[in-house]
Order: sequence, then structure tokens, then C-alpha cells
Amino acid sequence: MGTVVDDAASVEFHAFFERHYAELARLAHLLTGEADAADDLAADALLALWHRWDRVRAADRPVAYARGVVANLARTRIRGAVRERRRIALFWPRGEERTEVPDVAGVVDVQEALRRLPFRKRACVVLRHAFDLSEKDTALALGISVGTVKSQTSKGMAELQRLLGPQGDPRRVRAAMAARGGESGGRNR
Repeated sequence: MGTVVDDAASVEFHAFFERHYAELARLAHLLTGEADAADDLAADALLALWHRWDRVRAADRPVAYARGVVANLARTRIRGAVRERRRIALFWPRGEERTEVPDVAGVVDVQEALRRLPFRKRACVVLRHAFDLSEKDTALALGISVGTVKSQTSKGMAELQRLLGPQGDPRRVRAAMAARGGESGGRNR
């Protein structure tokens, strides 16, 4: 039987889960580009948070800690997928590949361009522009310095603009990311 402290922690965690699950799933989706994996990554992150809930709830910014866990899980998933593709490529001969530029909405174009960015640039761009986080909150979530956030975001946006060509206007990129992920819930400074 649980104690009063355990019950209070359980209620507090449940409230945290209800408030932040959708946001964490959206972050996972934008980082990995995989809608199916997003729920799994968010659930895995929240399970990890539950196991360390005493430490997490004592943190200055539990949501930043949670975003960091999601970012790390997404990074691990991406690395695993890359390793898997390399193993498959060793045994599966490639035929001639044709790539045609599909006529798709700007949201899909931005999503594809995001997938091409290295993970750190992608994470900085997504957290800063899709989640509307401050540089400081982005740095906390990723465990990097504010200066690194600034440079990686700037380089990531420049690369997105280059990848998207004339339609790569920063306002359109931000709008497409916001439209793709839904509402961000406001700026968390």
C-alpha cells in the first residue's frame, strides 16, 4: 500500500503527464520525423521520468529535463535507424533510384528538409521555432550552451533556407513547423 508521500508523487506525476505528454510527443515527432515513433518516445521518456520522479520534481525546470530525455531518446533512435540502414545496404543491392520532386504542401517540404539537418541543428531549430522556446530553455533541454544554441539555430535556418530554395523564407518555415505540430502552448522562457 502506498504512503501519503507516494500518493502525492503519483498525483503530481499524473498531472505532469497530462500537461506535457502531447508536447513531448510533438517534439519527438519533429525530431525524428516519424509520427508512429513519437508516442512511443514520449511514453518511454515519461516512464524514465517516473522512475526518477523524486529527482525530476525537485529540478528547477522539470519540463526542460523531460525535453532533454526526449531529445536523447530521439537521437538514440535516429542513430539506430542509421546503423540499420547501413547493415541493410550491405546485403541489399541498390538499383537505380529515381527521385522526383513531388508537388506537396510547404509543411511536407519543411519536414523533409528538417530530416536532412544534423540532429543538433534540427533540435535547435525545432525547439526554438516550432516550440517557441527561448535560447536558454533550448540550451537546458539539449544540455548545451546558449552560444551553441544560437549558432546551431542560425546555421540550421540557413541550411533550411538553402534546402527549400525560394520558398525557404524563415516566416514560412516557422509557420509550416507550427502548422505541422499544432499549437506550442506559448513561449516558455
